[in-house]
Amino acid sequence: MPPSRPVSLSAYWRVLRDNRNCRLLWMAQTVSELGDWLYAVAVYSLILEYTGSAQAVALAFVLQVLPQFFMAPSAGVLNDRLSRRKLMMFADWMRAGIVFLMLFVQTSEALPLLYVLLFAETLFWALFEPGRSAVIPNITSSHDETLVANALSSTTWSVNLAIGSAIGGLIAAAFGRNTVFVINAISFVVSGLLIKAMRFREPHLEQVSPFRPKDLFDFSPIVEGIAYVRRDPRLFATIFVKGGIGFLGANWVLLPIFGERIFPVRLSGMSAAQQGMLGMSLLMGCRGIGALLGPLVAGRWSGNSHKRFRLGIIAGFLVAAAGYVLLGFSPVILAAGCAVILAHAGGSTCWVFSTTLLQIQTEDRFRGRVFSAEFAFNVLVMSVASYSAGLLTDKGVPVHTVAILTGVALLIPAILWAVAQKLWREPGSLKALSGHGPGGAVQ
Repeated sequence: MPPSRPVSLSAYWRVLRDNRNCRLLWMAQTVSELGDWLYAVAVYSLILEYTGSAQAVALAFVLQVLPQFFMAPSAGVLNDRLSRRKLMMFADWMRAGIVFLMLFVQTSEALPLLYVLLFAETLFWALFEPGRSAVIPNITSSHDETLVANALSSTTWSVNLAIGSAIGGLIAAAFGRNTVFVINAISFVVSGLLIKAMRFREPHLEQVSPFRPKDLFDFSPIVEGIAYVRRDPRLFATIFVKGGIGFLGANWVLLPIFGERIFPVRLSGMSAAQQGMLGMSLLMGCRGIGALLGPLVAGRWSGNSHKRFRLGIIAGFLVAAAGYVLLGFSPVILAAGCAVILAHAGGSTCWVFSTTLLQIQTEDRFRGRVFSAEFAFNVLVMSVASYSAGLLTDKGVPVHTVAILTGVALLIPAILWAVAQKLWREPGSLKALSGHGPGGAVQ
């Protein structure tokens, strides 16, 4: 393998400048995610205003993620049998219509409609996300460029979270929630158009027969995918890393509650609801800052060393655990914001490194199923973690204590991944199967 080189800001610029497909995918991600984060604050503040319940917020989040667990097998098969580019376009345009319908949620009686729409949007997100992860190796020319593209994606997600959450709270407070719903719907339309403009080869389509609707009920591709993963203990272990990151799902309940009840931004002339939205925006923005800093710092340390990717995942889990423990002891919003930054710097490092390892280790024809399975484990743990956080909070457990428990829970995947490192010390080598050619053995 070539010498380890850090991922620099100039490397991001080169990918965007020289790789048209990466540039279009990045632009699509930017506009759609900005829209998502703009409206996240509006959705959760609306639920808290109508119900005052942490469990109601947790239920909304569960409806946004858990359906992906059940959708994953079909989404994986579809992404391995059909054009991933066309599936992403279809998913974007369906989500645009779904978000637009949220404009009709104007009373507490209409809240069930919001839950149905969140559920429906999630189904199409589950179709979109495995395809996006699976095409990155197809539009990059080397392992180095794949790592840069993944780090750029994570960095962009983080910047979008920081900016979108902050601006979303301000727009919702100043112009009302409907404005952010319209902006988010438009963002999905634009994203779909950008993806439509991409042009790249999809090798998996050359190896499969034409797709028929009845293939959705043929479970042999799923069984084949399971057998493929089980043949490689290292791949099997890596696929569960994002399940460990799922413990961070508690933040979707914790940050809105901390923002509204513990650290509202008290400005004269603003209602309690507006002050709570600004508190949420600030803490969610800190989450984005942390997620931005993590891959930047860790990427400079790791370069393209696969061994450092694996060690970085252990460190990321430990940093995330420390951040949430510190959040539990934070007396003021400044300390809370710093703790959130630290925690999500660790979490985003785990995300980028595990994604890159999976892309390198997985054959192209299996990537849709592998990434669907990976997302399924992630959202399952996220759902349990977020709903547990909401349940404990409504049962009277102090939100500071729930934050500390979240930090302790993150030690579990750190320990399990550390134990799994013995798989890489066993005799034998793991060949890189991403389609970039030889020279990418995992160290």
